[in-house]
Amino acid sequence: MKNKKKFSDYMWILSSLYLALGIFNILFAWLGLICFIVPLLISSIKGNKVYCNKYCGRGQLLDLLGNRLKLSRNKPMPKFLKTNYFRYGFLIFFLVMFMNMVFNTYLVFQGKNALKEVLTILWTFKLPWNFSELSYASPFISQFAFGFFSLMVTSTLLGIITMFLYKPRSWCVYCPMGTMTQGICIIKEGSNKH
Repeated sequence: MKNKKKFSDYMWILSSLYLALGIFNILFAWLGLICFIVPLLISSIKGNKVYCNKYCGRGQLLDLLGNRLKLSRNKPMPKFLKTNYFRYGFLIFFLVMFMNMVFNTYLVFQGKNALKEVLTILWTFKLPWNFSELSYASPFISQFAFGFFSLMVTSTLLGIITMFLYKPRSWCVYCPMGTMTQGICIIKEGSNKH
């Protein structure tokens, strides 16, 4: 007997659609904030990682590519990628990059910097892409979209690379959102004991 598919089984489509829409119009990048806010809310309210385990579109996409399409080598990850040092170090690095993006957006908002219509991957490589006219949006709104979409594309690329090299959902082991939600769950569990 086959398991009946649920809405949550198709979240990978939303993740893929997000990436496609962002390339079509960079302002769709703002939708990615849902992937930041919802997991933090769920872990804060419920004290678990149900978002990561059931609803994360990126995790489902990596599972689809790695398991169903057999694009993964399906090898164990190196032990250092699983350590708390690496996971929390990567989270700190990720948060520094996020804060840098927010600061650049603030500088554009203040008029101290001009809008940079550029996508970068791995925080370094600029993608040669021409974007649609953005004159209808405030420059700082567009700046945030460029920075945030760069962050989302970079993290997706890292997930795909680790999916190819190791097990399909290897990204989930060191995903910054997963690390943050796990930290929230640990804090919530500790506060419930007192």
